[in-house]
Amino acid sequence: MRVALHSEIKPGAVDQYRESHAVIPEELVATFDRVGISSWTIFRSGLRLFHDVICDDWDAANEVLDADPANARWQQDIGRFVELFRDSDGGEGYAPLELMWDLELQKRRS
Repeated sequence: MRVALHSEIKPGAVDQYRESHAVIPEELVATFDRVGISSWTIFRSGLRLFHDVICDDWDAANEVLDADPANARWQQDIGRFVELFRDSDGGEGYAPLELMWDLELQKRRS
């Protein structure tokens, strides 16, 4: 499955966020592999970040990540630069954004 997330960087923290993501910890990469996250891409527009995540099961992966020590260390470190996550309605929340349209899905249905 593919999910999208929206977060915002704290003002003045873009460069530090970028540096932190130049190479994430290998133990976190291994955790992502173990929980079925095969791809995670982040795009930036100003202070807004858009995450494109491909995984086997988003909810199941997050259950494991919530208790994973490598993820806890990463969240503590990267959390210094993240203002908040937003849900589909613009409020605070870590829920995936609503899928509005997907060309690939449309082609498969044709």
